Amino acid sequence: MNAITRSRIMPGDSRLAARLKREVQGEVLFGAGDRGRYATDASIYQVEPIGVLIPRTVEDVAAAMAICREEGVPVLPRGGGTSQCGQTVNRALVLDCTRHLRNVLSVDKAAMRATVQPGIALGALNDALKKDGLFFPVDPSTWARCTIGGMAANNSCGSKSIRYGLMADNVLAIDALLPGGERFTFGDLPDNLGEGVPATVAELVNRLRTLGAAEAAEIAARFPKVLRRVGGYDLEALTPEARANGRGNLARILVGSEGTLAFSAGLDLKLWPIKPRKVLGICQFPSFRRAMEASKHLVTLDPEAVELVDRTMIDLGRSIAIYRPTIDRMVIGEPDSLLIVEFHGDDDAALLRDLARLEEMMGDLGLPGQVVRATEAGFQAAIAEVREAGLNIMMSMKGDGKPVSFIEDTAVPLDDLADYTERLNDVFERHGTKGTWYAHASVGCLHVRPVLNMKDGEEVRRMREIAEECFALVREYKGSHSGEHGDGIVRSEFHESMFGPRIVRAFETVKDAFDPAGLMNPGRVVRPPRMDDRSLFRYPPDYAADPKVEPVLDWSDWPGPQRGFLGAVEMCNNNGTCRKFDANVMCPSFRVTRNERDLTRGRANTLRLALTGQLGPDALASDEVAEALSLCVSCKGCRRECPTGVDMAKMKIEAQYARAKKNGVALKDRIIATMPRWAPLASRMPALANAREWVPGARALGQRALGFTQERALPKFAPKPFRDLGEEAPAPRGDVILLADTFNRYFEPENLHAAVRVLRAAGYRAVSVKAADGKRPLCCGRTYLAAGMVDEARAEARRTMDALSGSDLPVLGLEPSCLLTLRDEFRSLLPGDEADRLAGRAMLLSEFLMREKAELPLKPVANAAHIHGHCHQKSFGAFPDAVKTLRAVPGLEVKPITSSCCGMAGAFGYDARRVEVSKAMGELSLAPAVRAAPAEDVIVADGTSCRHQISDLTGRTALHSVRVLDMALDRKP
Repeated sequence: MNAITRSRIMPGDSRLAARLKREVQGEVLFGAGDRGRYATDASIYQVEPIGVLIPRTVEDVAAAMAICREEGVPVLPRGGGTSQCGQTVNRALVLDCTRHLRNVLSVDKAAMRATVQPGIALGALNDALKKDGLFFPVDPSTWARCTIGGMAANNSCGSKSIRYGLMADNVLAIDALLPGGERFTFGDLPDNLGEGVPATVAELVNRLRTLGAAEAAEIAARFPKVLRRVGGYDLEALTPEARANGRGNLARILVGSEGTLAFSAGLDLKLWPIKPRKVLGICQFPSFRRAMEASKHLVTLDPEAVELVDRTMIDLGRSIAIYRPTIDRMVIGEPDSLLIVEFHGDDDAALLRDLARLEEMMGDLGLPGQVVRATEAGFQAAIAEVREAGLNIMMSMKGDGKPVSFIEDTAVPLDDLADYTERLNDVFERHGTKGTWYAHASVGCLHVRPVLNMKDGEEVRRMREIAEECFALVREYKGSHSGEHGDGIVRSEFHESMFGPRIVRAFETVKDAFDPAGLMNPGRVVRPPRMDDRSLFRYPPDYAADPKVEPVLDWSDWPGPQRGFLGAVEMCNNNGTCRKFDANVMCPSFRVTRNERDLTRGRANTLRLALTGQLGPDALASDEVAEALSLCVSCKGCRRECPTGVDMAKMKIEAQYARAKKNGVALKDRIIATMPRWAPLASRMPALANAREWVPGARALGQRALGFTQERALPKFAPKPFRDLGEEAPAPRGDVILLADTFNRYFEPENLHAAVRVLRAAGYRAVSVKAADGKRPLCCGRTYLAAGMVDEARAEARRTMDALSGSDLPVLGLEPSCLLTLRDEFRSLLPGDEADRLAGRAMLLSEFLMREKAELPLKPVANAAHIHGHCHQKSFGAFPDAVKTLRAVPGLEVKPITSSCCGMAGAFGYDARRVEVSKAMGELSLAPAVRAAPAEDVIVADGTSCRHQISDLTGRTALHSVRVLDMALDRKP
């Protein structure tokens, strides 16, 4: 039975949903789409939950757990959903803590400790602590979106564990909701718990301590003696020896328990002082083994971290535009492997001496002159971004074969690291694959992922064989089979071979003592399913593409069915980078709603389910898909910022097209889409065209009849639109084509006139190109694409390409969303050499000026300019050129505004259903930054929508950058 004919995702338990809605305040999500979005994490597994609860308070959690206890329904606490091993997917009620339970409850600066709720992201916590000069040091690569609760559940580690230890070493206490309904704080507890402690809790603690005493000898014999041991439950904390040496904190039994024992309502954390200075040395090695052999020597220099970057990651990083410049700067020649050695401190001179010692040691190892120094903050930040994206860079491989996480974070003693990795590479070779390596060389925990196809049963069999051989090697070297990412489905099965049956029975005793009914994330850590049970896979045996889906765009860069469309969607590996709040653009709607549905990952999962029949027939045109995409503003942030290249804006076009084909196009959307056709007529009667803004009641009528919000003024047609350029005198540096977009042509023609003058001052003559029919102006077709009217957009693209193909002149534009359509969507609408050649000629004006190193005669105009980058400018890496052109103005301090999407996003902000979300996007960072700018400073935004949003939210007028250049032209006679 294939994915099309098998039963669709069944509705959640309606009785449970009804009880939750009555008895808790949080949001209850039991629909097929929501459950599908929570069925996956960053592992190879997919398990449909019973339902999802977004609790508002800890009391919501307690009430939900009580209801589930009465109904016999399992419970699964979940953080960012970035787990690698399948511990955050289960047939259970999912508790998503990330939207509301994300507060810092207290900070004690003197004691250097903080208490936080489980849903707070590590990055948000450290931002809050920065003012006190403190930070929480456990730093997984997912720091910007992983939650403290999830980190505790996994016993996370990060790159600096050699200095600060694991999560278990930095969690002082946990305020726990127990499965039986009790609430108790686990931490450093006295032998006699005293009065006031529930009898059931006292009995639990005593049972744990009795177990620790009884099994102390077995624990000492079987637990690996490496820092990176996170498998199973931390029974060592229960032993008399641990209690005697200060490691008997009972919070350690909950840390690493993966939500199988209790819910963490609050976590008391150990903080550390920030070391304000750091330097990096990037050591180059001609072979992987040389790098592994060097690790044990480099750690003697007392670094903060030693991180590996292998050849695969170097090559893949170079293939991704956002990382290529950083990789090129990091390497000398063509090294096989890099070790990034990091030193932190308070004194620059001391840190430079550390670098000198590193260079001396590399010389002693026979590799003189093979260290790239990274001492300036910008370079260091770029390196950190590449390192943190390491896993996702590797996952950017196109096709069904991907680096698979199942032996990823094994750990062995450093003295054995070179031999172990060499032997493991031999295992990969025997099985006809290779592994990708990166991460924590300082502690012998290297993330390794063999490249396998999880859709192929034979390769699944090979996965298991590799796992068994790998774990046998780990045991031989007395290492740990789980060194960072926990157990979940993928590793719990192997506890018995790692620890022995007696320890596994002890694990079961711990589970049963906390959770006798087995309702907390069952089947993880103890009594697990087989790791290769394909019925639990994201790609089960009957997984198949819906043959009825016929993509309308070109997806040939990706292999597979649906002409590559499904392969493009499957590039999302659920890593959750789109949940970051420090990202450049993505994902703007999620930043407002914090709803998994409004996330690139959530949308990609919805599309994957739809394209494989898991949401029923004709699901690409369904309400589920439309709802998931309803707040996608097509910002294209994911196109650049998603490490695996998921382009949701392009994917949305396919869904819009399918829906338009099935249901037609709404009148409001059709009016906007066809603007390039009716705007020439409207521009002849601007007063009538603008009547909505001055006729009483017109705005209210427009909202009722069409859905345009009455809260906003629509753009006004200019009294005199921009006319195509006539013959002008030649210019010394030649001609360029100025492509006048619909928005600047009819609403802000002064920008195009400014462009003509700026180009003339730079030595160029701007010329216009007309369509062959000589009628209305050329158009990029973007408005049609936004409405799903792809056939009409293709016709516009064909018309424009035909007009421009007779020349090899640069094609310049001012509106990023329009001009960059020639670089992007044209190649999907009309793939081929002609579109590729046009894409190579199409540039924003600022890009052209920078490319040509154009010199303009400029004079001062203001003290400062605050510039907001259009999302598409950022997506195509064009925003820096806009900044640089302004910095050519004498005396002008140019201040880029740190912001995501402005929120207007074409017609999005004019929609009555979305206006509040639009405003909230703008208020996240853009509007406050503009309001804070001195009145005499210039506000700059190259996007038409951005300028309107700034005006609506702040009352300030924003100018296109070309207007500032035009104002600054020194027009001496």
